[in-house]
Amino acid sequence: MKHDPLEPVTLDTRLSQVIGDATAKVLRDSFEVSTVEELLRHYPRRYAERGQLTNLAELVVGEHVTVLAEVSKVTEIPGSGRAGSRLQVVVTDGTATLDLAFFAHGRWHRGKLKVGATGLFAGKVGEFRGRRQLTHPEYALVPEDGDEDVTNEVAETFANAIIPVYPATAKLPSWRISRAIAIVLDQITFGSDPLNSEICKKFKLISAKDAFLKIHRPQSQSDIAIALERLRFDEAFVLQTALAQRRLAALAVPAIPRVATGKFLKSFDLNLPYTLTPGQITVGNEIAADLETSKPMNRLLHGEVGAGKTVVAVRAMLQVVETGGQAALLAPTSVLAQQHYQSISNLLGDLGLGSLLAGTSDSTRVVLLTGNMPAAARKAALSEIASGAAGIVIGTHALLEESVMFADLGLVVVDEQHRFGVEQRDRLRERGQDGTRPHLLVMTATPIPRTVAMTVFGDLDVSQLDTLPKGRAEINTHVVDSITTPAHLARVWTRIIEEANQGHRVFIVCPRIGADLEEEDVSLFGSEESKRAPLAVLEVIDKLSSGPLKSLRLAAMHGRLTSEEKNSLMSRLASEKADAIDVLVSTTVIEVGVDIGLATMMVVLDADRFGIAQLHQLRGRVGRAGLPGLCVLVTEAEPASLARQRLDAVAGTRDGFVLAEIDLEQRREGDVLGATQSGMRSTLRLLEVTKHGKIVAIAREAAFSLVDLDPKLKKHPELKRAVLAIVGEEGADWLERS
Repeated sequence: MKHDPLEPVTLDTRLSQVIGDATAKVLRDSFEVSTVEELLRHYPRRYAERGQLTNLAELVVGEHVTVLAEVSKVTEIPGSGRAGSRLQVVVTDGTATLDLAFFAHGRWHRGKLKVGATGLFAGKVGEFRGRRQLTHPEYALVPEDGDEDVTNEVAETFANAIIPVYPATAKLPSWRISRAIAIVLDQITFGSDPLNSEICKKFKLISAKDAFLKIHRPQSQSDIAIALERLRFDEAFVLQTALAQRRLAALAVPAIPRVATGKFLKSFDLNLPYTLTPGQITVGNEIAADLETSKPMNRLLHGEVGAGKTVVAVRAMLQVVETGGQAALLAPTSVLAQQHYQSISNLLGDLGLGSLLAGTSDSTRVVLLTGNMPAAARKAALSEIASGAAGIVIGTHALLEESVMFADLGLVVVDEQHRFGVEQRDRLRERGQDGTRPHLLVMTATPIPRTVAMTVFGDLDVSQLDTLPKGRAEINTHVVDSITTPAHLARVWTRIIEEANQGHRVFIVCPRIGADLEEEDVSLFGSEESKRAPLAVLEVIDKLSSGPLKSLRLAAMHGRLTSEEKNSLMSRLASEKADAIDVLVSTTVIEVGVDIGLATMMVVLDADRFGIAQLHQLRGRVGRAGLPGLCVLVTEAEPASLARQRLDAVAGTRDGFVLAEIDLEQRREGDVLGATQSGMRSTLRLLEVTKHGKIVAIAREAAFSLVDLDPKLKKHPELKRAVLAIVGEEGADWLERS
């Protein structure tokens, strides 16, 4: 449907109404671009300048490219029969060359592609007889001065000295995208600026209208620079505004202050087998102060693997329990929930025996609730939760079910928060008493760079644990190249036997399950080098149990086992009885929360298929009880590859915060801003939190100040529209309800 000429073209106008159905469809299918604004935010990937040819030596086989080059040689090769002639064209940047091959209508192309002609050539880089080549590329030639024999499309493409080159496809070359953007820019009526004049003036930013014009129609390099500055600020500001609104909404409903005498905490601390670290004490005091106010706590606790976050969380739970409230710990898997139940029960000792004969008046009950519990056990747990007899409730997603009723839920602790969506963790927060909201503590064992904390978790106060408790053993990490050093791999199997003979336990991790089982529990990073299928648990355990590790007791664990089977395996791994397990061959289901004191060795096969954060988490499963740990990363990756660099980085340091920065630089923001964990659609196209932390900090301060004055953005309709675009309908409903 064509656009009504009486109706103005705005950012919200559907593209099909402005540029035609065919082009709009390709844009939608290729880039998920459907509106005028989405097209204008399809920014150039780079800029070519007339007279400055593309560096052809940097082209990579397999990439779809648009290059600016000069024709240096044209050869027509006659064909036979209906095939017609083939045209072979060589283009150059003056130092390197690229072949263009046309297998049809060769003579027609020869009439246009003459030696000395300059143009944009677009296609997928292939290789033929050792030379890089574009087959049947699309092209647009630069018109010479006074040349009237060019189409408007080509003429407009080269109207400026600086030529935008857009992310493109074979069906839609860069200059056609440029043409579509030109049509839009010629017709659009911009509304009010999302940023008010005070902010633009304070930070010396151009208007949104000027930014769009300069990014797509630059007259100089300075045009591009000031446009990028404004558009990056926009991305940071809109995101921070959404976070500011969410934070304000979370504080809009009061919480019950939890002011305790400290008798539970005193008993708990006295019975701990170790002394709290200064970091644990500092963070504990921050949380305690939050819990004592009527503003609901909204805090993120992150830190090193094994830094003692669980102890900090338990101390917070006891503060709430002493005041008559309940605390719920939400874990992403039944294995982790069971581990928490056992470890917290052990930490509490007599404090966790409330309502039992051995219990005292100064004690509580710890209850476990998972989705696949026997009916009788589930019924008993639900009863204790509803009556308030259970002060501490540990569970999986089962805690989110409507049938779970709390007597007085005062604190929600979400472990490994990245496994839960914002809506999921907020579901428990709706269960406060008498119009109140529980306090919230979310935890992750993945260290988070400051810029990411501001960008993804900007609605939360952040506490950081960066020191390990005393007694943590050293973990040595080594990279083993299974191709070039097979003897080192053989030594790995020998070392496993040595560890097992000392009564220690070993993990061997593989990227997938195998035996045609579905693998929803596996998260592969992907390998740039390996051509074979990833190693699988069920295949590896067969080979090892009949080969180098046949003298040991091996077992397989993966996400397709039942909770009972997983818990049984973990119990046997921790046991020293006759049915104990020496080696557990597993997928990444053991990545978080698993705490086996006897575990001293971690072997990760096809380690290049995992990300830095995953490898750091896996390494943290060993060396947890004072025994020295060893982590071996086995790979086939080339020494100079990016995958090998990841492994070398993990082997080079145990500092999770250093690794988090490296991880972020390699993964970029598309993986950092997930809609599930952040509750927002990723809108970062130009902003890189690793490089633009200063912009994020400035935008955050400005956004939070604006939201304090105008919480519902009634005076800023364009900004409100931009925020709604990233929070979606559910997020908007939550903000309105609060």
